[in-house]
Amino acid sequence: MASHEYQITVFSPEGKLHQIEYAFKAIKSSTLTTVAIRGKDASVLVSQKKVDDLMMDPSTVTNIYTITPQIGCMVTGREADGRAWMMRLRQEAFEYLQDNGTTIPVDVLAMKGADIAQLYTQKSGMRAYGAELILCAFDLAKGPLLYKIDPAGHYIGFYACSSGMKEQEAQNELEKFFREKKGFGDADLTEIVKLAIVSLQNTLGQDFKSTDIEGGIVDQSRVFRKLATKDIE
Repeated sequence: MASHEYQITVFSPEGKLHQIEYAFKAIKSSTLTTVAIRGKDASVLVSQKKVDDLMMDPSTVTNIYTITPQIGCMVTGREADGRAWMMRLRQEAFEYLQDNGTTIPVDVLAMKGADIAQLYTQKSGMRAYGAELILCAFDLAKGPLLYKIDPAGHYIGFYACSSGMKEQEAQNELEKFFREKKGFGDADLTEIVKLAIVSLQNTLGQDFKSTDIEGGIVDQSRVFRKLATKDIE
């Protein structure tokens, strides 16, 4: 009688811990750096934009998406992972609208996004997302809001934050501006857009052309929109 050997895979919490470390490493090793700032009456997302091939249509290359008409999202890290995560948030936002008859608040959406990421750290058949998401919106009661979600399942509100290859350097630039201005609470839309672009330029040590970056804003109109090239110029 033939004998059969079976390979048994044992789930290891340490293995999942290493997987989370690899997810953060994937974000750090991405070729992009992103920054976001929340001001007096608006929030802004700014990201590098790299078109790797001359034959690519630049309008199809983006890291900034719309979750709902009111909520914007910026992806940093593995593009496919970030897009899949972003699509899950669109589904969550739609289901919330169907169940409650109103659009989902950005803090609730951030919590749901973090719950999804945390679930992926528990199941052996899943791996953590190799991306981070930054969400922005304008709340009538709270004003502009900014949330960052990481692969470990954390979601935190920020006045300004960064992500990607030179996250720490960009964070240092943002903290310097924050101390100089004693916060961003008095900065209007034009000022925070300029601060975000200057922070990114100082971090990377280069001047950008308008085609080298992309941005998105949400203000008191409560409608998220991407910045046109002329706006960036």
